[in-house]
Amino acid sequence: MPGLLEGKRALVQGVLNRFSLCWGIAEAMARQGAELCLTYQNDRAREGVEECAATLPGAFTLPLDLQQDGQIAAVAQAVGERWGRLDALVVGAAYARRDELEGEFLAVSREGFHLALDVSCYGLIAMTRACRPMLRAAGGGSVLTLTYIASERVVPNYNIMAVAKAALECSVRYLANDLGPENIRVNAISAGPVRTAAASGVKGVGGLIGEVAERSPLRRKTDRTQVGDVAAFLASDLARSVTGEILFADNGFHILSGLEA
Repeated sequence: MPGLLEGKRALVQGVLNRFSLCWGIAEAMARQGAELCLTYQNDRAREGVEECAATLPGAFTLPLDLQQDGQIAAVAQAVGERWGRLDALVVGAAYARRDELEGEFLAVSREGFHLALDVSCYGLIAMTRACRPMLRAAGGGSVLTLTYIASERVVPNYNIMAVAKAALECSVRYLANDLGPENIRVNAISAGPVRTAAASGVKGVGGLIGEVAERSPLRRKTDRTQVGDVAAFLASDLARSVTGEILFADNGFHILSGLEA
């Protein structure tokens, strides 16, 4: 039986290592038959991403720093020349300086604000714009990003990243409206807390993970395989009527009242 993404091609940005949520997405898409391109931010990250890619049949890697317009254009061009079209785009990177993720939110610096919004929100816009011609060539496609419930509720130490995620979610809706006439869908997955390299910069993440396991309706932690399967669904034709959505993959934790986190 063919997979949900058989014959489709996907570009996944945001893999750092095998613990990354975006790696869970790449694995799930590959299991469902997609051909993958993974990107790495710099030479330091290259080895880890290439090791991941080597486990996926036909996958290849490209360098991509979301703050470099030239690299964004180069990746789009390289993928276009190799594939001619693109069925799915995942933009999962998020970044804020560690010192902006503790203490009072009021203390956020102008530079730190700009950096977090540039990488964690504008990166989605820039990548979607660059890949738009390839998504059109596929007759439409799916654009995905990752967010977190801190966009709606105060989570200790999330600070400027929460603002970036709120801006990201708003951008998802506007992009969905712009691209809908071209059959390009844009959605975000709001994942529960997972112990990743990015999450390690947020103090108390271990407590958040434990709380989800204890209090979520499904009484279990969120892991990258759960998020990956949701992403594979959203990238597939089964989700052809879904766009502009923030879909929670947190075992139901977001429905609870009186949250401590």
